[in-house]
Amino acid sequence: MNPIEIKNLNFSYDQTQDVVKDVSFVVKKGSYTTLIGHNGSGKSTIAKLIIGLLEKEKGSILIDGEELSLETIEGIRRKIGIVFQNPDNQFIGATVRDDIAFGLENHQVEPSEMDVIIENYAKEVGMSEYLDHEPTRLSGGQKQRVAIAGILSMKPEILILDEATSMLDPEGKEDINNLVKQLHKENNMTILSITHDVEEVLKSDHVIVMYEGRIVKDGPPSEVMKNEEELVRLKLAAPYSVRLANELKKLGISVKQEWDMEGMVDELCQLLLNK
Repeated sequence: MNPIEIKNLNFSYDQTQDVVKDVSFVVKKGSYTTLIGHNGSGKSTIAKLIIGLLEKEKGSILIDGEELSLETIEGIRRKIGIVFQNPDNQFIGATVRDDIAFGLENHQVEPSEMDVIIENYAKEVGMSEYLDHEPTRLSGGQKQRVAIAGILSMKPEILILDEATSMLDPEGKEDINNLVKQLHKENNMTILSITHDVEEVLKSDHVIVMYEGRIVKDGPPSEVMKNEEELVRLKLAAPYSVRLANELKKLGISVKQEWDMEGMVDELCQLLLNK
């Protein structure tokens, strides 16, 4: 049974033009899947439909084989944790500790158990020393770490990231991407990341590409993200490693691992050593 299964999904904000058009895809259990597309492609709308913030017009949304509906939405939402793009909009508490505790209180966790849970998840995201800090004094990357800790403390089966790094600087973006990859590796959690960051896509197991409301490509990043011309046509930038590999080809240097920057560097070093 798949954690997320979308079948022939359609949605329109104005009942005249669909922004999600006959979309179908599957997120496999334990996978780290990225959903990428240009601005306005419909990818963030998909996230809101999955957690029931928007109501679909046609199609099916199945979570662990259960159809999302008014009758099932409460139980389904307990299985899903979502982190949005602006961390400032997610804070409720006066301190980091209070903020992580908020979700636990909503889940009616016993107060005597909270401190251990809070400290465990703060440690998991590297924020233990900030538990008594005000969230407003944290960097963007630290705020997103706290938001992720708050979600993880409620033990969701599925983690959805909706443009969670789009408002961060390059350092904060890399920080969160590495954290998500680490969480996936250590916990085998099912992760769906809605993003426009092609470098994050390379860290995922599977990528789904949307264009003008439809899914146009679907598969491993090493296959989907290697055609620079096609990505440009879809209003996406190719990963830096792919662009570099293409420039090297123009110089008569061919590399095999054009989707893997570290592998490419190793390969180039070996080529230089063999000369």
